[in-house]
Amino acid sequence: MNTSLEHVHAVLSTTPKRWQQLVSAFSIDLLSRPPAAGEWSALNCLQHLLDAECVLFPVRFHAFLTGQDLGDFDPHQQHTNADALTPEQITVEFTRHRQENLSLLTQVKDTDLTRTVQHPKFGTVTLAQLLHTWAAHDLNHTIQAERALMQPFIIGCGPWHAFFQDHEISAP
Repeated sequence: MNTSLEHVHAVLSTTPKRWQQLVSAFSIDLLSRPPAAGEWSALNCLQHLLDAECVLFPVRFHAFLTGQDLGDFDPHQQHTNADALTPEQITVEFTRHRQENLSLLTQVKDTDLTRTVQHPKFGTVTLAQLLHTWAAHDLNHTIQAERALMQPFIIGCGPWHAFFQDHEISAP
């Protein structure tokens, strides 16, 4: 397997475990607390990851394999019933879909990585770029969630507050 593909697989396979740990460690109040007005809470990030796992990345992956151009995706639109599920249920669903989607990666050959399709905003894109985006997307929203979870702790750390200013989300 291509080293780059191995790294993508490593990220994608660890994300569900990270979310299982976060969801089991924090209360629903903390998980659903937005760090600032207009910002996503950890729970919003998890709901979005489930959406992307169901209707974005596997759909785009199949589009590359069949040579179909990509459609647009609105990350602010709810695509699943994640808002009706508990964080634990979302994590279970996310993990189930992720396991199914990881099997897609086993189909990828090095020659597939250069396949191209058209994206409505970015023009010509490759399968390798999509796979890198999938991994970066996971990390981005997990970091975003952890940053949201940090906010009440930053507020309460007294004189050590200065150590966390790079991670503090200020109200606009």
